[in-house]
Order: sequence, then C-alpha cells, then structure tokens
Amino acid sequence: MRKSIVLLLALALVGCATITKGTTQTIAVDTPGVPGASCTIQTPSGPRGLTTPGNVALDKQSAALPISCTKECYLTATSMIPSNTESMTAGNVLLGGIIGLGVDAASGAMNKYPDLVTVAMVPDQACRKSPRRGRRQEDQG
Repeated sequence: MRKSIVLLLALALVGCATITKGTTQTIAVDTPGVPGASCTIQTPSGPRGLTTPGNVALDKQSAALPISCTKECYLTATSMIPSNTESMTAGNVLLGGIIGLGVDAASGAMNKYPDLVTVAMVPDQACRKSPRRGRRQEDQG
C-alpha cells in the first residue's frame, strides 16, 4: 500500500512531457535552393546561429522564435518558428494532474517546434558578383 502511495505521489510531482520528451529539441533549418545561408535564431538565452542546411538544439518554450537568414546576392529572409503544444501534455491531466502540467509548463517541455523549418530566399537582382579572374576588361562592360 505504501509503495502505491509513493508511486502515485511521484507521478503527481513530475511532468509527463518533461520526462518523455525533454526540455530541448533539435530542429533542422533549410533554405531550399540556397545552401550555405547563414541563419540566426533569436532565443531568450541569446542568438543561435547555423549554416543551412543544418540542425540546431533549442530550449523549448511557448513563444515563437524569429529567424533571419542571409547570403551574398540574396535578400535577407525572415520568418517565425512557431511553438505548439506537445501531445504528451494531455497525459498530465490523467497522470500528473495540475502539478505535472505546471512542471511541463515551467520547463517548456509541453511545447514543440516543427522538426523542419524552411526559409525561402529571393535573389537580389541588384547584386553583381565580382568578376572572375582571367576575364578581359571589355567583357565586363
């Protein structure tokens, strides 16, 4: 009987998603057709950078995160990484109750970002790459 009470109490004190899904998530970021773009994600703990295509580990939270990508001869592209509710949160109502839900909310574990974020980039029509070596000056005219 004591073991059952201790087990139920332990379940009530721990968030389900915190245990099963964790408080961080790795997401993939891609700029289709434009590999090698430099992207920066603004997080509460500071900016996180990566080169596309690439992966980045983020602390889960309820707020959407702004992302900005740049590459020579492309316009700066910006987007938002949305945050959704993790499906495991529903388990807290049954197993962890309000306390478990609170733990998941405080830790960020009840949130989930998309596994893949794509940022569309548009060529900068005003951009002229530097001429290649070996070309004659009159060809550059």
